[in-house]
Amino acid sequence: MPELHPDLAAARFLPTPSFGPSTARLARRLTERMRPARVPADMVVEERTAPGPEGAAPVRLRLYRPRALTGPSPALLWTHGGGYLFGSPVQDERGSIEFARELGATVVALRYRKAPPHTAPAPVEDAHAALRWMTDRAGELGIDPHRVAIGGASAGGGITAALALMCRDRGGPRPLFQLLVYPMLDDRTTLRTDLDGLGARMWSVDSNRFAWRSYLGGEPGGAGVSPYAAPARAEDLSGLPPAWIGVGTLDLFHDENLAYAERLRAAGVPCATSVVPGAFHGFDTYVPRAGVVREFRRAQVAALRAAWEEPRYLME
Repeated sequence: MPELHPDLAAARFLPTPSFGPSTARLARRLTERMRPARVPADMVVEERTAPGPEGAAPVRLRLYRPRALTGPSPALLWTHGGGYLFGSPVQDERGSIEFARELGATVVALRYRKAPPHTAPAPVEDAHAALRWMTDRAGELGIDPHRVAIGGASAGGGITAALALMCRDRGGPRPLFQLLVYPMLDDRTTLRTDLDGLGARMWSVDSNRFAWRSYLGGEPGGAGVSPYAAPARAEDLSGLPPAWIGVGTLDLFHDENLAYAERLRAAGVPCATSVVPGAFHGFDTYVPRAGVVREFRRAQVAALRAAWEEPRYLME
């Protein structure tokens, strides 16, 4: 069994659920019903809606903004994880508030359509609609339209990477940065048999196969998969916004994440990586106060701050 990071040693007792049709439905119900904690006195938290993609329902959003913030602020469109199957912005509420507070930013957290009822690229279209709304309504929202970043974790990171591709291909909006936290990028990882002995925690090989099958509406790993579903399938990564990718060495997505980072750099896209030895998928949600998690979080904050202080891409 691979060795865990010392700060994560207690995770050796952590059970790893295996998601299938019934457990995914249960997880979806539970996460949709999550109740947020009391809003801190220094924060404004609002539920908003934006026009959805053509023919789809409006997109629901949860906004976080420091109460003392004045003037146009940088903004982050944040997309939660959940294997494309379940999840809610509320699960990332602590992190969204921290981003907003530490960076003096507006965070817009997306509620997107889930598989299997909604297959790819439905959540990416939802994200594109949300980003368009943010830039179109920047004045009303107190957002600087030239300093809008996109980010997400796990499946949310996959949606974020696909959103960057969609924005490039459609000519806008143009996010200036993409923050990819152990993103779920490549359906072809399901074909690897050497990962069965990884001892993955939080997100297993079997769960990954079920999730991709549900999201694609068919068997993963074959021909014809759109890069808006699996961003690693994109043949051309040029012209994308700079990126930061963070992942642990015991994460099922480790290899696909680092391969994507290398391809971004080869295409002329700046991409920083943060690789955490002995960290598993979602480790930062399991022990949020651990030193290794705090350092992982500081790296994300520093990446966003640097992007907003030296913008390389302008929103159209």
